[in-house]
Amino acid sequence: MIRKTLTAAALLLGLALPASAQQLAKDVFGSFRSPSQGPAVSIGNYSQGCGQGFVQMPDSGPSWQSMRLSRDRHWGHPVMIDFLVGLSRAAQQAGWQGLYIGDISQPRGGPMTSGHASHQLGLDADIWMLPPASLSLSPQQRENLSSVSVVANRGTALSGNWTGGHMSIMRAAARDPRVERIFVDPVAKVAMCQMETGNRDWLRKIRPINNHDYHFHVRLNCPPGSMCQTPVPIPAGDGCADAQEWVNIRIDPSRARPSTPDPNYRHPRTYRMADLPAQCSTVASAP
Repeated sequence: MIRKTLTAAALLLGLALPASAQQLAKDVFGSFRSPSQGPAVSIGNYSQGCGQGFVQMPDSGPSWQSMRLSRDRHWGHPVMIDFLVGLSRAAQQAGWQGLYIGDISQPRGGPMTSGHASHQLGLDADIWMLPPASLSLSPQQRENLSSVSVVANRGTALSGNWTGGHMSIMRAAARDPRVERIFVDPVAKVAMCQMETGNRDWLRKIRPINNHDYHFHVRLNCPPGSMCQTPVPIPAGDGCADAQEWVNIRIDPSRARPSTPDPNYRHPRTYRMADLPAQCSTVASAP
């Protein structure tokens, strides 16, 4: 019923407001300060979509604090909010006070005015590598405090900021069936591959990527009732050799294979409303 209602309304809206399709989606979705009403639905692709019925991660809780409140990017599908609360409790079991939670999504998802290409469905969240020293930070302190990098030596080795708690928290996240994959610096992945002496199945969800040494990025599977595009499947195996090769290339760039940029690639900040799923026009026009 949700799918039919959204689709029909979106088609009508598209006919009634053709000019809106030419608006930059980042300006439309970046302007909202409240979610659209209705059941929670994630729509489209992690990097090309939107969401209805999102809820806000509370600014503070017994095991977490939301950071950079001024960005207003702590909205997500209720499944994501529930996941983060649970993971913050797992962080306490790992010896941390809890978690500092970074960006999730805008109130109605969609492309952002700055930063991320993804985080559009309320199913992505950044979690700081900095173990909390306090869960009573003021809003201003949360603007000024910075996370820490777990990588050193020009991206080829762990820094002194790495702890066993980082691995415990990411392992707990990866073992949650709601998690689709986790992005983190390849040095951290290699370290976890070397440290794991038990069941290694969870390592498959840990995917190496650059610029993820100050935080790790959790992505959830599409929740029941949502309308997400199917992501590219994770390759078979634990992915440890692949992560090691990322590090090897950092040490010796000549090992890198030549690559050709995709001439058709567009950053989501260039998307017009017409580039998003039709249902996103309904989300944008809803009260």
